[in-house]
Amino acid sequence: MGVFVPRHITEYRLAKDLFTRGRDIILSSDALEMKQFTQHGTSSVFEHCVSVAKFSLLFSYFLEKTIHLKVDRDSLVRGALLHDYFLYDWHDRRPERRIHGFTHPGIALHNADRDFELNDIERDIIGKHMFPLTVVPPRYRESVIVCLADKWCALCETFRIDVSSYLIYRVNYRIALANGELRIIHGNGDTAAENI
Repeated sequence: MGVFVPRHITEYRLAKDLFTRGRDIILSSDALEMKQFTQHGTSSVFEHCVSVAKFSLLFSYFLEKTIHLKVDRDSLVRGALLHDYFLYDWHDRRPERRIHGFTHPGIALHNADRDFELNDIERDIIGKHMFPLTVVPPRYRESVIVCLADKWCALCETFRIDVSSYLIYRVNYRIALANGELRIIHGNGDTAAENI
């Protein structure tokens, strides 16, 4: 028996799915603030969260296809996009940042609860994504998926292995379109975009 590889799932489809499910978060000025802070290697916190959402979706497709495990993909994507919504630079030398790995899930959950409407699954994803550093284990399958995707993406980013640049480009492209920074030009059957 071979391993299921979803051939019909392209980076374009993942970006579209991610943007559709997390549009309100991705377009919020508060979430875009995450672009200012570095997470691992050269990746911003925003890029890291988009990558985690991508791999969470991939894992969910795999689990659904192989073992018929249903996943709440809306909550999965929203929780993944907000799992590191702590909104500060954890690389600065402030004493309280030394335990960032233990404390940032609570800070991210507080900020996300303040700025967005969250359900119980999304709260669990954000608050427990650092398990086992957070002592209480994840309660929902979506939380476990994001926890695993987070570890994978952190490892890739730390060693500067590019696993999501095209998807991040597509998400940023959709942000620019939604914000009116680009416009679509149709002509001669071709479609192109230009800066406004």
